[in-house]
Amino acid sequence: MCGRYSLSKSKEELEERFQAEMLADFNPRYNIAPTQLVPVITSQSPKGFSNFYWGITPDFGKNRPVSQKLINAKAETINQKISFKTAFRQRRCIIPADGFYEWKRLGKKTSVPYRFTHRDDELFSFAGIWDEYESVNGETQHTFLILTTTPNETVSGVHDRMPVIFDRKAEKLWLDPYQEEEELLGILKPYPADSMLNFTVSPLVNSVQNDSPAVMRKTSPMDQHGNYTLFG
Repeated sequence: MCGRYSLSKSKEELEERFQAEMLADFNPRYNIAPTQLVPVITSQSPKGFSNFYWGITPDFGKNRPVSQKLINAKAETINQKISFKTAFRQRRCIIPADGFYEWKRLGKKTSVPYRFTHRDDELFSFAGIWDEYESVNGETQHTFLILTTTPNETVSGVHDRMPVIFDRKAEKLWLDPYQEEEELLGILKPYPADSMLNFTVSPLVNSVQNDSPAVMRKTSPMDQHGNYTLFG
């Protein structure tokens, strides 16, 4: 799955990389979590960023509380599930990022956070779909989820799923409203392992309240007793 990610680059770097106008109130983010309002680029408006909530309410369950929303969808079945196939065809988006986090379990009560980035620390994006729904107070909200796929060799030692990561070419295809379904499904695959890096980071990332550069820094893995632990 993908449950946390970062977007720590500057407004200028984002506008240059994605050739889209960033929102005026943008601030770098280091520990983005579900339910938060974050920048995305949609196929309907590819020249500008939009702020959507991470966590989508399926068509059959409008007005569900935030805790029951979905945050990911499997790329392998995105064109088959009733709750997602319309969004797949009509409401695609990309989610800019410069890293994401996963937790490796060392035991029943112990896990170590890892950060995954592009090998050259470049910006990339996740494949996403978006939707809109009416909130309990009658307001229209825009939400998105991130598509996941089987892990590459860089991720597989930590987790059994990874987000679908796009380069510029794949982004262009995904945001093309007239692209054929077969072509779209063809780009929903694991990102090349040799283009990625991973490293352990501070347990600070465990709390969504911590949203500073400190959560991204390389940190030696520690077990639940605070001792350094060596593992592959």
